[in-house]
Amino acid sequence: MKDGFSGNIAKAFIQSKLTILLMIAFLLIGGYSTFLIPREEEPQIKVPMADIFIGYPGASPKDVETKVAAPIEKMISNIKGVEYVYSTSMQGQVMVIVQFNVGEDVERSLVKLYSELMKNMDKMPQGVTLPLIKTRAIDDVPVLGLTLWSDKYDDYQLKQIGQE
Repeated sequence: MKDGFSGNIAKAFIQSKLTILLMIAFLLIGGYSTFLIPREEEPQIKVPMADIFIGYPGASPKDVETKVAAPIEKMISNIKGVEYVYSTSMQGQVMVIVQFNVGEDVERSLVKLYSELMKNMDKMPQGVTLPLIKTRAIDDVPVLGLTLWSDKYDDYQLKQIGQE
């Protein structure tokens, strides 16, 4: 049976006396570099993130998506330094999650976000509430997430039940 290209390379390394020396050199270099590379147990990575809550009382999720969420996503994605924008439309409200690039200044990012939102609020439909902006850190990961749903209770009552 004829050896292929990789078979010839493997045969050359198996028959060569330099292979052992190369392996020892690679192990020594790897061990040495392990001590040179700085590392932390919990490095502090700054990723500016924000949640934006906007109410549109009485609107269906589809209306909220087309009239509020889509224009907000478009306007926010034009801000310099924004990595991604994600929104969730619900009955009478929308939540938009904005993540900026790693290393962006948190305060400057939030100021840019707030000023862009306020500058364009006149383009929103009548009845839309002012945006509530809450900062979020990369470490803000919930331990448990629950969703409450009911035919009997409205959103406010479900929120009260969840908080109890």
